[in-house]
Amino acid sequence: MTHLPRRISEIYFYVIPVLFLFGLFSCKPHENNDVLLKFSTPIINFDTVFTSVGSVTKLFTVHNPSNSEIKTTIFLAGKGSFYSINVDGEWKKENYFKNVVIPKKDSIFIFVQVNIDPADKDNPFLITDSIVFLTGQNIQDVKLLAYGQDARYIIADKKTGFKVVAGENETVRWTKERPYVVYGWAAIDSLGALIIESGTRVYFHNNSGLWAYRGSYLKVDGTLDDPVSFRGDRLESWYDKDYAQWNRIWINEGADADINFAIISNAFIGVQVDPFYPNGQPVPVTINSLVKIENTIIKNTKHCGVMSRFLNVDMTNCLIYNNGASSVRLEGGKYTLKHITISNDFIQAERKDPACYVSNLVIGYYNYPDIPMDIKADFINCIITGRNETEVIVNKKSEEELTTSFQNCLIKSKNSSEYFIETILNKDPLFQDKEKLNFQLKPDSPAIGKGKPNIGVLEDILGKIRKNPPDIGAYESQ
Repeated sequence: MTHLPRRISEIYFYVIPVLFLFGLFSCKPHENNDVLLKFSTPIINFDTVFTSVGSVTKLFTVHNPSNSEIKTTIFLAGKGSFYSINVDGEWKKENYFKNVVIPKKDSIFIFVQVNIDPADKDNPFLITDSIVFLTGQNIQDVKLLAYGQDARYIIADKKTGFKVVAGENETVRWTKERPYVVYGWAAIDSLGALIIESGTRVYFHNNSGLWAYRGSYLKVDGTLDDPVSFRGDRLESWYDKDYAQWNRIWINEGADADINFAIISNAFIGVQVDPFYPNGQPVPVTINSLVKIENTIIKNTKHCGVMSRFLNVDMTNCLIYNNGASSVRLEGGKYTLKHITISNDFIQAERKDPACYVSNLVIGYYNYPDIPMDIKADFINCIITGRNETEVIVNKKSEEELTTSFQNCLIKSKNSSEYFIETILNKDPLFQDKEKLNFQLKPDSPAIGKGKPNIGVLEDILGKIRKNPPDIGAYESQ
């Protein structure tokens, strides 16, 4: 391995603390009804890579912070669980321990064992349960997580932070027979190629990602009926609103990428396209490589949905929603976006960035001073809406060229702009059911039949034939 750098400290890593919500339910009064136990960990994660029938034991402590002895009842929530528990040295077949005494200012040990045959395809991919603690009127729990099926594990080198999955002049295929679980960065080397076939599921551990290094090739070859899924490896419902479970898909200069029919969810950034300059001042150059993203959903990101700097990206028939910063952020480079639906109603925190940001100034790149860079960005037949008053900002801050247009788009903006051409302003696109994440158009939507015709997009994201003139956005109405 000669082309990838020996360190990736330049990559921005973000750790999002895991949040757990504990419900309170009424029960009979108890002498300890105001005491909340303290746990050495809120979650027991069996990260062990199972290669055969796996029996693994872990432990944690339960602390009584009060000045008096308390009693608590402990049991597994699930019926027929893969887990068993040992409370203070005692195993019970039924995994139910009534009135366990914890002395004042003291702790007890709980051992947790999981026994799984990962070759059993009837197991769920991820096996979950919880240990419940009833202390007076308080109900608390500790979550349990373990992989239940055999998967292909990609474990990064601890020193470099990455593992090469396609080396120089090597073509590797990922298939759907077993899921892939990535710890760290899965890297495609220069002149290497990774082809991800339809139906493949890729799960990323915290701070992990897929890295298409300089001069590599990435093809995500999903289909309408069998898309490729990229998401975090935490599948429980309490993680659904954790919008930074993994890092991103990162594509460098000179790398060609073709992403078709993918679902990219709950990353810090969905797709980031920019050069890798770890050891010196970046010099903007024209890069002929192209990243194509088609028929793809990018959702629930802590930062941007798509962020690109300096390079070239084409997007067609894509849905991007719920992003903590811009859904699309373009700084320098060349871009064509056709039939994109952007609906940024992120509510986890205040969002100051617009849903769509276009600039000829690259800001904060590797902590260098702002870098002027020509940009050409054409948006055709796109819906760009969200919670903010203005969801499109074009930022011209240097003498470099800025050429952009929004043709036959539906845009939410309190200001008109010279860049808007035949554009519908500040009208509700009338999605079928935004609360249920159905972004197809109602029959009376102002976006119906208002697209620019003959732009070479014959079908929508669901394979429906486009009318002439077509509807605006990723979806064509019936």
